[in-house]
Amino acid sequence: MALKETKLNRRSFLKAGLLAGGGMILHFSWLTSCKSPIDKHALEAPEDWFELNSYIKIGENGAVTLYNPNPEFGQNVKTSLPMILAEELDVAWENVIVEQADFYPERYERQMTGGSQSVRQAWKPLRTAGATARQMLVLAASKQWNVPAAEITTASGQLLHKASGKQAGYGEFASVAATIPVPENVKLKVTGNFKLIGSSKKNVDLRNILTGKPLFSIDHKVDGMLYAMIVHPPAFGMRFKSMDDTVAKGMPGIRSIFVIESLGPDIIQNFFDTTSFTKFAVVVGDSTWQVMQAKKSLKIEWEEEPERIFQMRTAWNRLDSEPVEARYPSGLESTEGHRAAMAAAGKKAGNVLRRDGNPEKAFSSAAKVLERTYTAPFLAHNPMEPVNCFADVKADRAEVFGPAQSPEFTRDTIANRLGLPVEKVTVRLSRMGGGFGRRGYGHHLIEAAVISQHVKAPVKLVYTREDEMTAGIYRPTYSATYRAALDENNNITAFHVKGGGIPEAPVSPNRFPAGAFDNYLAENWKIPSNITVGAFRAPGSNFIAAAEQSFLDELAAEIGKDPIEFRLELLERSRTNPVGEKNDYDPVRYAGVLQLVRDKANWGNTQQGVYRGVSAYFCHNSYVAEIVDLVMKDNMPKVKKVIAAIDCGIVVNKDAAINMAEGAIVDGIGNALYGELPFKDGAPQKNNFTTYRMIRMNDAPEAIDVHFVQNREDPTGMGEPPFPPIFGAVANALYKATGKRFYNQPYLKELQIKA
Repeated sequence: MALKETKLNRRSFLKAGLLAGGGMILHFSWLTSCKSPIDKHALEAPEDWFELNSYIKIGENGAVTLYNPNPEFGQNVKTSLPMILAEELDVAWENVIVEQADFYPERYERQMTGGSQSVRQAWKPLRTAGATARQMLVLAASKQWNVPAAEITTASGQLLHKASGKQAGYGEFASVAATIPVPENVKLKVTGNFKLIGSSKKNVDLRNILTGKPLFSIDHKVDGMLYAMIVHPPAFGMRFKSMDDTVAKGMPGIRSIFVIESLGPDIIQNFFDTTSFTKFAVVVGDSTWQVMQAKKSLKIEWEEEPERIFQMRTAWNRLDSEPVEARYPSGLESTEGHRAAMAAAGKKAGNVLRRDGNPEKAFSSAAKVLERTYTAPFLAHNPMEPVNCFADVKADRAEVFGPAQSPEFTRDTIANRLGLPVEKVTVRLSRMGGGFGRRGYGHHLIEAAVISQHVKAPVKLVYTREDEMTAGIYRPTYSATYRAALDENNNITAFHVKGGGIPEAPVSPNRFPAGAFDNYLAENWKIPSNITVGAFRAPGSNFIAAAEQSFLDELAAEIGKDPIEFRLELLERSRTNPVGEKNDYDPVRYAGVLQLVRDKANWGNTQQGVYRGVSAYFCHNSYVAEIVDLVMKDNMPKVKKVIAAIDCGIVVNKDAAINMAEGAIVDGIGNALYGELPFKDGAPQKNNFTTYRMIRMNDAPEAIDVHFVQNREDPTGMGEPPFPPIFGAVANALYKATGKRFYNQPYLKELQIKA
């Protein structure tokens, strides 16, 4: 087995210790000693996500347990991370046991799932942890067998000494190994010699999911548990004033109706501020049905909220980061007003993010200017499992159990709200029925805890689908204008992007095609809103990729070039003679996925009646190119097939990676064609799947072919990168099918308007 040496200092590894019943337990710091360079713009997440802890247990029976600190919501992290460990440990996969860790900051740091970083940030630390455990077992055998450690090999959880014929399982030496000083220098496998990494392993929870085991908090029950629901304001910009609960109190099964103060609708923008509270009416009873009926009978008077100025820390900042001032405006907002405000903002000078050369001069002297504006609406996350949380608060302690992507942002707030020491608050992590960023904000954990404390009983808080959709956290609404200056020979002399949104801006100034034009300008703008927004699968990228890739397609047509060859030419310019000092992407890897998807799709040889669109994008450190094959049936578009090429470095679990790509592509097609949440007077105009259209099984592609670039780069993101480019690929295929360009999402709505 070929190995390469890596160094791990003793403080980073922390310690090795004996289990009470024999065996070995290894504690290690994931990334204290194994940090890799991070580009915050490319990463779209802070370096601090790398501060995690975990530990390995090896029992005397040879079983290995990995406590997985990252919350699991379908990205298969509970399987992929143990595969990394098992590879370097040289243990048989069937002997690996995986358990979900609770939130445990004394042992782990940055227990978060988001930003497509779970595998990336665990890659070197878990490899080192596995290799260190393996080396300690080898040293233990060397000591007991009285043979040189260099002569001992490992395979499938067995220690082997060929010369003497001695052989033993890991479990036989686990206790002895735990007494050996942790080695500072361990050898990792050469990446070309992996046996487990790169294979396909099914989800370790699959059997439990298929047989209906209670993995999700929505299924959690304890004796004496009550059910609770919250009555949210009917519109953003409104707040509770008074309540008549006379009828509801007399309804069957109702235990209590009361008003609480909990974190208000600005929890996302004002994420770590525990001083801004909003009143909510709460109904508690014996069953969800009884509570739902009582909730409907409440007579509540609402009033408009005044404007507020507050100190904001965003969800991805550290708790000790400096806050900035933000505005929570008053008023009842509507989609028509949003459109007018964004159109006006787009015509004004924006905040300059990057300027190369003299773009203003190039545009003023251009023979022709191609200018297009793109928009996208608010979107709801709509995970399969609605928001819910179990809480059991006692006088001296509290326990919450629920779906949370970032529990560390929540525990301190729960303790503060309940008046308990932080160490008396236990946060248990359930498997999540989808997330896509929606579970990144722990307001539901806080609400459940406050309700349990009030009624002095264990409580399960449940949002109905209507609650989820109308009192939710949304993908912002966006607008972006792209311009290209052309000379009399159709050469591109300048490129300009100006984009913004309500209330966030999506422009990443150092991504492609930055670096490919002598004159380049990137600007942004943003408009405050009282509608709550948050992370949504590939934040920002999920819109700007569609706008950028649609514009590049139209620009290629304008100058008479094939859309793939045009992109490749720009990437070649960025590779050989880049403009500017900072470009976030690797043009060689970017070109690689375009070339791979072109070849796999047999680009240029399209069947009659099939219309093709291409798109490519870089985010979360990964590169994805996609080609859509679209057909028209009864004047309606149907995506027949998608071919995807992905460069995410080494693929740990091929089955999981393909699943994530397929899921992202299907989700993206649905949002591109149908996704939309309009507002009127502050109120969402869709509240369930009867009006908010999601992609259906018969809308999904008949085939999705996923191809991975084969290289030895460290793993990068997978959950989000395949999502943004599908929007542009669909728009470009629609152009081929209809002869019309699509600038406003959802595309099906624009298609109907054009018709």
